[in-house]
Amino acid sequence: MRTLKVATMIGLAFAMPAFAQTGSPVSGEWTVDLRPDPNAPAYLKPMVIAVGSDGSITGTFYDHAIDKGRASAVSGRACFAFRTFDDSGAYHTSGCLVGDQIEGQTWSEGRNFLLAWTAVRRGVSR
Repeated sequence: MRTLKVATMIGLAFAMPAFAQTGSPVSGEWTVDLRPDPNAPAYLKPMVIAVGSDGSITGTFYDHAIDKGRASAVSGRACFAFRTFDDSGAYHTSGCLVGDQIEGQTWSEGRNFLLAWTAVRRGVSR
């Protein structure tokens, strides 16, 4: 049993770079809905994600450059995490592709909040 677990972990480690090289489904232009609760009006902001062959992420979110982002796929689940900065400090953002949208969250250190959000590809209506 232990041998199987180790073999599976080694297989996943080699599969992740291959995933990034074939193109990540989280790459692209997204429209993020940052409304604080479901009854609030939509609060839409752009997010652009580019996943490199090594799993690194570049792009922008909320008009700020992405810093030190990573993407991976484990068991067919495409996920990512990155940080951005503004005058209040760091924002830590992560998300996973669920169907045709991203379900994510952002934690602001400086403003002391955690916000769950969803995103659809730019040009797709909600």
